[in-house]
Amino acid sequence: MSRIRYFHKKFIEWRGEIKEHWFLITISLFIILIAVGIDYASGFYVTYKAQVVNVPDLILDHFGPYNLNILFVYWWLLALFVLIFYPLLYEVKKFHYVIFQFSFLIILRSIFIILTHLQTPSDAVGGLFPGVLNLLRFSNDQFFSGHVALPFLGFLLFKNNKRLRYFFLITSIAMGIIVLAMHLHYSIDVFAAYFITYGCYKSGEWFLKKLKL
Repeated sequence: MSRIRYFHKKFIEWRGEIKEHWFLITISLFIILIAVGIDYASGFYVTYKAQVVNVPDLILDHFGPYNLNILFVYWWLLALFVLIFYPLLYEVKKFHYVIFQFSFLIILRSIFIILTHLQTPSDAVGGLFPGVLNLLRFSNDQFFSGHVALPFLGFLLFKNNKRLRYFFLITSIAMGIIVLAMHLHYSIDVFAAYFITYGCYKSGEWFLKKLKL
């Protein structure tokens, strides 16, 4: 019974935090819907409309390709799940901040892939998502790697949680190796992701502070 009371108390506290921050949460969810729409439009453009080119890559010429689709899909989806649902369940007051930063990253990447028309390497393997999620999968959306950028953003966001930081950092490095091994990205897509993500994070942090969010 004491355990039931404990979880009931935690639920009441969680519900209170949701009510307290409902406006910022609603705005952040609205912004991420816009970001996903922009991402879809940019992915459609580079897949079906843009003139793209295949370029040589020193690392890809000597490494792979290997089919690591299970890791590519499910490890990354786990990172995405943790990034979104950990703050929603355990740090509600930070949830809107995480979603805002995530949305900034999605929008910035959408702009970059529209500006940089690189073709997915012709010998790429795997990269298929299960079910309806595969509708959000496009080709030629190369620069920069979202599989590397998203977990690295998690590493930057959760400064006070050592376990989460290690998880996201290891995931980001592993994703870099995996997408190169599968020839789904060029090496520049992977290495640049760290620098661009950091710049996006700092810009988002500055912008949110100016808005006092």
